[in-house]
Amino acid sequence: MKVDELIAKAKESLDVRMVYAEPYERDGVTVIAAAKVVGGGGGGGGHDEKGQEGEGGGFGLTAKPAGAYIIKDGNVRWAPAVDVNRLVATMGVIAVAGLFVASRIARINAKGGQ
Repeated sequence: MKVDELIAKAKESLDVRMVYAEPYERDGVTVIAAAKVVGGGGGGGGHDEKGQEGEGGGFGLTAKPAGAYIIKDGNVRWAPAVDVNRLVATMGVIAVAGLFVASRIARINAKGGQ
């Protein structure tokens, strides 16, 4: 695939529907889910001393839930998505740090008691 074709395909794949889902309505409440979308790409070309030419490229995309807009009775509120994996990892780091600090305090107290 040529670099120009790759860029054209990447542009085609990016649109607002990747960030905002179609509104969902039920019992007078409308929900519009949103995501954080990040992408990047690159490409290049060249030739060698024999005159052979080549080009290549790549494109990557990632998306994570960000939250949702909730519309009820004419009022709009934002409900952020909770990343449970990140929450658990953060709690683990805090627990390990707490254990480290507690062991240091216990050592200091043990030395001071001698």
